[in-house]
Amino acid sequence: MNNADQSAAPGASSDGQRRIYRVQVGTVTRDLPVVEVAPGVNIALFNMLGDTEVTEAAGKALAALIPGGVDVLVTPEVKALGLAHVISRESGLPYVVIRKTVKPYMIEPVAREVVSITTGKPQLLVLDGFDISKIRGHKVAIVDDVVSSGGTLASLRQIIEEVGGEVAAVVAVFTEGQEREEVTALGHLPLFS
Repeated sequence: MNNADQSAAPGASSDGQRRIYRVQVGTVTRDLPVVEVAPGVNIALFNMLGDTEVTEAAGKALAALIPGGVDVLVTPEVKALGLAHVISRESGLPYVVIRKTVKPYMIEPVAREVVSITTGKPQLLVLDGFDISKIRGHKVAIVDDVVSSGGTLASLRQIIEEVGGEVAAVVAVFTEGQEREEVTALGHLPLFS
């Protein structure tokens, strides 16, 4: 497993530049900006969107960690979508996307509300009823970019179990804050005060 580079912990530089936290995903290194997401709570912001090199490295590494017996991947939109695609391509497993809004074309959607650490506001997670048959009776691996407070993970698990799926694994590029033994991750990001 690749871990965040602890030697590059953030600190405000003397010239007032933004604090950074250096991480490594496979052979790819990135400097993450440390940003405040709530009063007194700062995170190293890991955003894979548009970063093909990181997405490919993380997806290939995580595909190798998917346990045998998993039938389908489930991912929340948006930031982990590219990651799920790479894992799907590498593993041969199909994936289902849990959306963040109800769309007019959805058939009997299943929805749960969640508050994520990065948004700080309630948001919806929605499974299109059309995709229920892809999950019901199957072993599922949840795919996410970062698992922090566990709110999104708990809501995804509720939706999967409600429609008759079994969560067999949770994979993420990073866990954040408290260590989460139920998550197989490539590294861990601390919270900063």
